[in-house]
Amino acid sequence: MRQAVHYVVVETRGKGLRDITAPIADWVAMQAMQTALLTIWCRHTSASLTVQENADPTVREDINRFFDALVPEGNGRYVHDDEGLDDMPAHLRSMLTQTQLSVPVADGAMVLGTWQGIYLFEHRKRPHRRELVLHLLGD
Repeated sequence: MRQAVHYVVVETRGKGLRDITAPIADWVAMQAMQTALLTIWCRHTSASLTVQENADPTVREDINRFFDALVPEGNGRYVHDDEGLDDMPAHLRSMLTQTQLSVPVADGAMVLGTWQGIYLFEHRKRPHRRELVLHLLGD
């Protein structure tokens, strides 16, 4: 049994889903493990991770609209607003999604469905530099 750890920095452009599948898949392939479990950890409380459709961009548009309606920003809506009106809603959106993903690896590659991609879901309006930790355990 082997282990490998890697850090990935993702520059976001503000709110929205950012496809991070390619750099993760490249790193997994370089580890040359045939069977493994990949854990992806987001080291932030105002961004999250998700596996979602990677073919039709309107899916991502609808997801963004849904979260804007579900957890709206607003002056006076939340007590915690030290970092701006989008900060507390970002924390809530992160709670509703995930900060960790587990992805199986078989034959040296992530086992994703035909239309699946891995996304960093940025919940803040302004660009951020997000750090992910990849941990691969296998043979």
